[in-house]
Amino acid sequence: MGTYDPYEHAAQLGINVVHRPIRTANGFWYPDHNLIVIRSGMRAVHDRSALAHEIGHAVLGHRDDRPKHETQADRYAALHLIDDDDVARVCAWTQDSAKIAAELGVSGKLWRVWANVRRQQGGDLDQGVA
Repeated sequence: MGTYDPYEHAAQLGINVVHRPIRTANGFWYPDHNLIVIRSGMRAVHDRSALAHEIGHAVLGHRDDRPKHETQADRYAALHLIDDDDVARVCAWTQDSAKIAAELGVSGKLWRVWANVRRQQGGDLDQGVA
């Protein structure tokens, strides 16, 4: 797993992170309160992915959840959580998207976002990404 720690990053940014039993999303960024609320009870992989996504909103200066901002926050999270060397190591033994995401410690959605970004950048991905 890469070295990016979203909890450490949030602390460095002075963002308070709390866990609450929310139902409508995995997380929310409240810019006026410098606060991220993450759904309590999620598995670590989803907790980490959601926090990195919400940090993306904070760093990118988003104040709403329009689709463009959601896409940008997903890209931010994927590019911070997924390390190229880790991808190469994992893809040397599997091409299964679910296994790759699990091994990298990210949600399947963020794995697909990362793979799509790399393809758009002209990267050579021969992984069977769903």
